[in-house]
Amino acid sequence: MDCAEELQVIENKLRPLRGVIDLEANFLERTLTVTHEPNLPPERIRDAIRRTGFDALIPGQEARWQSWWARRGKLLLTALSGALLAAGGILTLAAERSATADALLLGAAAAGGVLVARNGLRSALRLNLDINFLMTVAAAGAVGLGEYVEAASVVFLFSLAQLLETHSIDRARNAIRALLNLTPKEALLLRDGQLRRVPAAAVAVGESVVIRPGERIPLDGIVTEGASDVDESPITGESMPAAKAVGDSVFAGTINQHGSLTIRSTRAAGDTTLAKIIHMVEVAQSKRALAQRFVDRFSRIYTPTVLAIAVAIAVVPALLFAQPFDRWFYQALVLLVIACPCSLVISTPVTIVCALARSAHSGVLIKGGAHLENVGRLDTIIFDKTGTLTLGKPEVIGVLPLNNLPAAEILRIAAAVEARSEHHLARAIVRKAKAEGVHHNAAAGFAALPGRGAKAELDGRTCYVGSLRLFRELGCDTAPVEEALLRRESEGKAVVLVGTRDGILGSVVLSDVIRPDAADALRKLRRLGITDFIMLTGDNEGTARAIARQLGMDHYHAGLLPEDKVREVQQTLDERKLAAMVGDGVNDAPALATSSVGIAMGTAGTDAALETADIALMADDLEKLPYTVSLGRTAVAVIRQNIAFSLLIKVAFIGLALAGVASLWAAVAADMGGSLLVIFNGMRLLQFKEGS
Repeated sequence: MDCAEELQVIENKLRPLRGVIDLEANFLERTLTVTHEPNLPPERIRDAIRRTGFDALIPGQEARWQSWWARRGKLLLTALSGALLAAGGILTLAAERSATADALLLGAAAAGGVLVARNGLRSALRLNLDINFLMTVAAAGAVGLGEYVEAASVVFLFSLAQLLETHSIDRARNAIRALLNLTPKEALLLRDGQLRRVPAAAVAVGESVVIRPGERIPLDGIVTEGASDVDESPITGESMPAAKAVGDSVFAGTINQHGSLTIRSTRAAGDTTLAKIIHMVEVAQSKRALAQRFVDRFSRIYTPTVLAIAVAIAVVPALLFAQPFDRWFYQALVLLVIACPCSLVISTPVTIVCALARSAHSGVLIKGGAHLENVGRLDTIIFDKTGTLTLGKPEVIGVLPLNNLPAAEILRIAAAVEARSEHHLARAIVRKAKAEGVHHNAAAGFAALPGRGAKAELDGRTCYVGSLRLFRELGCDTAPVEEALLRRESEGKAVVLVGTRDGILGSVVLSDVIRPDAADALRKLRRLGITDFIMLTGDNEGTARAIARQLGMDHYHAGLLPEDKVREVQQTLDERKLAAMVGDGVNDAPALATSSVGIAMGTAGTDAALETADIALMADDLEKLPYTVSLGRTAVAVIRQNIAFSLLIKVAFIGLALAGVASLWAAVAADMGGSLLVIFNGMRLLQFKEGS
């Protein structure tokens, strides 16, 4: 396939075929994936495609010569055409025009044009006059006018440009295929105490695999033995290796640095996080961007219009103004060459696939061109607070004793009572005690007091850890702590009181810590043109206000349930029409789905998050957000440049043809050169870096 429009012809032929369930066509890969009923043999699908004028090779079933010719045939014919053109051109320059020179030039036109003419006639039979048909008419017209050198040159240049275009697209295609090479094909399996190399696909879930220093990890798994640093950049885009020890998760395709690891496989080879990423990137290529849909609609109007103009150029001057027919027929041929909108059609998909490939290598999974364009046009981003702007893990930031008790004693009592609790604040208190070296034994008779706190027996008395409400119910005098407690809660902090029925002994102050990279990420987003930041949280007003103030959020909404978040997102869309939602991809799924672009953070290994979001940031890193917006903005700019450049070339040559001063040589150079330039412009995104 030489033009993306040809895919539509094939799809229109196959969709009505009984037994066809779904089609996934990929112009850049030149592949068609057909999901069909078992009673529809692949051979019938292939025959239907052949009736459109194209050939189809079923992987594994094609004859060896077919596969060889598909890869090498055009190259050999183009080389032969170039050799014959050179010989014929030299003879024509060295002497008067001769039968030998004419034969060589006609041979050059035939060698370079045989595939072009075949495809052109097929497109004519389908009533879809593509660039192959237009080039065939142009070359035949030049031969009819006796312009053999020009006919041969036009065909050779066109064939050569198509080869260069194919090579350029292959580079973009290989950027996607490079992901496939990240996962080793073999694994060092530990079974019955013996090590042996086996295909990674043969390792069952639950089996043990040994990864030596410097090796790529073949499967997703859990470390059961050893410790090492692992380069996770193929999955998360993070440049710094992650420390791994017993109990930690590892992903297929990542690289073990220095220590030996034994892992227990948690996913089959075809179901790893990397395999899911590769599949989603492949699917994303087939999802048309907004600009691409515009180009498709424009092409359907543009091509017939230019063909009508070409006919008028050939006929009207001779009929109405007694102009030489051959001169204006030649100009009509020029217009036919420039008429096919190949550079226009190919400009968007190449740009999109290069951006998708680059983002995937950087740990950002974008699920289609439309999402890439939307993120490039954003001016509003809505953030969930917990786990997005904050770490989502409260930490103890202070211990405040009363009655001259040591702070360590308050922490010991609180940790002993909370040792068996699963509450996130309780775990934070226990972590703090451990970090401070405060020894504590778990208190006896632990009991959770829902909505209020917990109690347990310690040192022969009942100790309580909990809220102001709990100690009021116990009849304690809370006046000494109320003012300080309310002040800290207004600052976004949580305060846990520690005491007995006899009174309050002290308090522990906790806070959900703002991410270290949050402020910097938001500053970068401001510089990229994001004008409105909105924070949504289920926390109280005081906490929300404190966090929003520290980060410079434009608006915030507190005390929200999941359905409230959806309502707020919808209201924002009603006002602004385009807004992204950033969350964890699981708890915020409804709000993510409602937004223009749902962006989930820290999704590596999380199936629900990968499925929910339009864009998945594999690393738990807010710095990936400005990178994604910058990439989207750059991609949108490149797409606009390509469309404008392609249209400018068309308009310029229509004007030159109408003025009667254009040539076939220049038309071919402009059309195919334009295609190559928009491809190379799109391919710049393969080297994209934030700020470039």
